[in-house]
Amino acid sequence: MTRKLLPYLAITIVTATAAQMAVAGASPTKGIAVEHVATGEFDVQLNPVGPGDAPVGSMTIAKTFRGDLTATSTGQMLAVRTPVNGSAGYVAMEQVSGTLAGKQGTFALQHSGTMDKGAPTLSVIVVPDSATGDLAGLTGSLAIVIEGGKHLYTFRYSLPQ
Repeated sequence: MTRKLLPYLAITIVTATAAQMAVAGASPTKGIAVEHVATGEFDVQLNPVGPGDAPVGSMTIAKTFRGDLTATSTGQMLAVRTPVNGSAGYVAMEQVSGTLAGKQGTFALQHSGTMDKGAPTLSVIVVPDSATGDLAGLTGSLAIVIEGGKHLYTFRYSLPQ
């Protein structure tokens, strides 16, 4: 008897919730984030801050994004090179301002990258709750590829509906 009752209760709860939302004028999918993919390229300028022989180097970042994301950004990077050729690490914070999928606003990106004897690992994510304007609620991650001297990005992101 319990097995037959539980599926019935689940259906009743779902139906009641959908009915309540319809009466209230709300959409059952409103507020649910949908994943999108934006691609394009960007130019980057890195300018050293402080002495060039410091154990931890610091640089300012300025970027111009083109493609599905049209924006500019500014930020700061900290980096360390090791005595082993091709090994290094960096972290960076970057504030992006522009238009994504027709929506305007700002958001912050957090970078964490390493090179292990030439093998790269990179994570670039949207800082939670950093987006403003039409981009409020933005989440996502950005992949960077350098091909033929061009910086290309693939931005996998979600925005609330």
